[in-house]
Amino acid sequence: MATTPFVTVDWLKVRIEAPDIVVFDGSWYLPAQGRDAAAEYRAGHIPGAIRFDIDAMSDETSGLPHMLPRPEVFAARMRALGVGDGAQIVVYDGMGLFSAPRVRWMLQVFGVRDVALLEGGFPAWVAAGGAVEDGEGRPRERRHFTARLDNGAVADAQDIARALESGSAQVVDARSAPRFRGEEAEPRPGVRPGHMPGALNVHYAALQADGRLKDPDALRAVFVQNGVDPDRPVVTTCGSGVTAAIVSLALESLGRPARALYDGSWSDWGADPARPVATGA
Repeated sequence: MATTPFVTVDWLKVRIEAPDIVVFDGSWYLPAQGRDAAAEYRAGHIPGAIRFDIDAMSDETSGLPHMLPRPEVFAARMRALGVGDGAQIVVYDGMGLFSAPRVRWMLQVFGVRDVALLEGGFPAWVAAGGAVEDGEGRPRERRHFTARLDNGAVADAQDIARALESGSAQVVDARSAPRFRGEEAEPRPGVRPGHMPGALNVHYAALQADGRLKDPDALRAVFVQNGVDPDRPVVTTCGSGVTAAIVSLALESLGRPARALYDGSWSDWGADPARPVATGA
C-alpha cells in the first residue's frame, strides 16, 4: 500500500481484482445535503466495493450520532462484511473527500494498519473512466477480523476540557465559521450553538479543493491563518466526529498527526449544560 494516506485511481485500477484488496464505499451525507448514500451505492459503485455504512457500523445504543462501537461489535460487523485481518483497504466516498476520512479513522482506531483513501474519491474514478457496477454488491464469505481499540486516539469531553485548561493540545473545530461562532442553530435538537471556549476554527472545506486535499504548503497556510500551529499537539472536533477526520487527515499529510479525535464532538459537548459554551469569533 502507499506510504501516504492516498492511493490514486490508476493505482487501484491495476489492483482492483487482487484478492487482498478490499474497497469500501464510505459515502455518508448530512441531511442538508439531500443525498441518499445507500441509493447512490445501488445506482453505481466501484466494482466489488462494499458499502461501509457509518451509522450501521457505529454504536446504535448511544444517544450520540456515529459513536465508535465496542471492539467486539465492530469486529463482528467487519466479519459479516467479509473483511478479515491482513486486508489492504481502500476507502472512497461520493463527494471526493468528505466521509471517507472518518471511515479510515475508524478502521485505524480498531487496528487496521493498511488502509488508504482513494484520491478524488468516486468522482475521480468516474472521470478517469473507471468501471462502475450497480446493485446491492457482491456477497462475500465471512472472515476473521480482530479489533483492538487504540484508546489514546479517541478523545472524550474530559480530555477536551483538560486540553483547553492546560494548553496541552490545541482543540481544532472543523465546523463552518457561522456554526462555530454560534450564528446558526445547530441541526440536532438540544445542542446549543457556539464552541468550546479556547477552541480554534478551521473549516474542513478550507483544506480541500475539487474533492482533494490542498498541497502541503497551502494546508499549512490555512492552519496558520486560523491560529493553529501544526507543529504543536492537536485534538480535532466537529459536529459529530465526521469532518474532524478531514482536519486530522490534513495534519497527517503534513507529517504532524493529530493526537486524537473527539468522537462525541459538538453533539456531545453542546448538549451538556454543564459544559461552557462561547460564541463569537
